[in-house]
This record gives sequence, structure tokens and C-alpha cells, in this order.
Amino acid sequence: MTPPPEQIPPIRVVVVDDQDLVRAGFVALLEAEPGISVVGQASRGDDALRVVRRTVPDVVLMDVRMPGLDGIEAVRRIRAEAALERVRVLVLTTFGLDEYVYGALRAGARGFLVKDTAPEQLIAAVHQVAGGAVVLGEGVVDRVVAEMLRTTPAVSRPLPVLTPRERDVLRLLTEGLTNRQIASRLRIGEATVKTYVSRLLLAFEVESRVLLAVRAIESGVLGPPRSARAEPCWR
Repeated sequence: MTPPPEQIPPIRVVVVDDQDLVRAGFVALLEAEPGISVVGQASRGDDALRVVRRTVPDVVLMDVRMPGLDGIEAVRRIRAEAALERVRVLVLTTFGLDEYVYGALRAGARGFLVKDTAPEQLIAAVHQVAGGAVVLGEGVVDRVVAEMLRTTPAVSRPLPVLTPRERDVLRLLTEGLTNRQIASRLRIGEATVKTYVSRLLLAFEVESRVLLAVRAIESGVLGPPRSARAEPCWR
């Protein structure tokens, strides 16, 4: 039985942006939303790491361009710490440049939006990322695919041959499910899911789950999806 809304713990968010007014605006917007609680904020990447380590939030809204440690490196360091494994980062920037999109996703971000995203879309993105989905703003998928094509050698490589279980794991991953959710759905151990994901990353020659999902969708290796139960938020 699903608990009533008042019994569901709020999504705990840390907001990181070097512009005080912008950061204050995000904090006010999120605090006004039922089900979201801002548990920390920072104006620099190194400060963000300290705040995230102290609070271990569900979601971090991360700016890219900041003095000192930039947002992409901060994402990379968060993803490298086992204690922060369940922290999901949603990158927000004024600059929709390809280098930032691809860099953020390679670092392990779970989403990428520009700062002029509508407030309701930003709030929805926080909920979606907290729930395990991947959120990519309008046009971001096209940029990622274009970057993949640009960096892929001219010699065409055959698609990897997947076992039935690898296909099951990959399909659920493209639907935005976490390792724990995949394990539950397939009735296997979470460590086993991690092993399958590692194999798939190697097979598709990508560095992150997000890029793996985009590569799988773009290549058509899985064919049309069998289910829309966990709709991915690619746009």
C-alpha cells in the first residue's frame, strides 16, 4: 500500500550556483514545492562537495561555471565516492554548449537542463531524477548522439551480441530504473546487476549509464520498447 503524501519523506536537495540571486531563486522555488526540502546550498564546487558529504541529499542541482572547482569536476568527484552512491546530480547551466552536455554526462550526471527551463519543468525534473529517471532537456539527446557519431571511428563496428539477461538489464536501464529497481524487477542481486552494467559499458564503449542508454536507443539494438511502465525522461 502506498503511504499517504504526508508520510512520504521529502526529496532532499542541495543547490549549487555561484550567483547569489540565481541560487536564492532556485531555493525559493524548490522550498515552495510540497515534497521537496532544500538541505544545503553552495556557491563553489569545493564547498558543494563539503555540503553534499555532510547532508547526503537525494538530488544536487549543480551549476557548471564556478570559481575554483567547476561543476563537472564536482560531479565526477561525487560519483567517485561510495558513500555518495545514491546522490543524483542534475546539471543546470546558462550555456547549452556541447562540451558541457557531454562532459556532464560523462562525469555521471543524471540530467542536464539550461537555466531558462520553465519552473514547472525544473520541479518535475527534480522529482524524476530523484525517482531514478534520466532527464535531458530539449535538444540534448541530439547533441549527445551527434557527439557520439563525431567521436566514433569511421570504421563501423558491429553491435555487440547480448545475452537475453543483458538485454533485459539494458532495456530496464534505458527506462531509467536504478540498479536496485532492476534487481527487484529481474529478481536478481544488486551486485549482479552492477556486473551486467559494467559489461554493457565495456561492450558499447561508453563511460556512463546515461550514455549507455542513449547509445542503446540510438542504435536500435533493443528494438521498440516493450513497456512504458517506467517512462524515461529523455527530453
